[in-house]
Amino acid sequence: MSDNLTKRDIVLDIYQKTNYPQKEVKEVVQLTLDAIANALSSGQNVELRNFGVFEIQVRKARIGRNPNKPEKDVIIPTRAVVKFKAGKELKANLKDLELDNLA
Repeated sequence: MSDNLTKRDIVLDIYQKTNYPQKEVKEVVQLTLDAIANALSSGQNVELRNFGVFEIQVRKARIGRNPNKPEKDVIIPTRAVVKFKAGKELKANLKDLELDNLA
């Protein structure tokens, strides 16, 4: 499997396809990520058509165990987490994915 896709990879890909200056592409990518992060931080879900939805979910408080000290309970507080649900087109693209390469 190949390495993870980074923000830098995204900037270079857009730069090569558009020939916009790398600095401007980097700023637009960062502004896009900032807008997504700000929406999620304020409790909004983010829906990107044909890609997917980033949803805020609340995980209830629960009792966990420290594996190093199993006799002692640890309280895990309520917290917000981000869940991603793939859109129709992305799901369709994933069907063609070579699963042997991911293992």
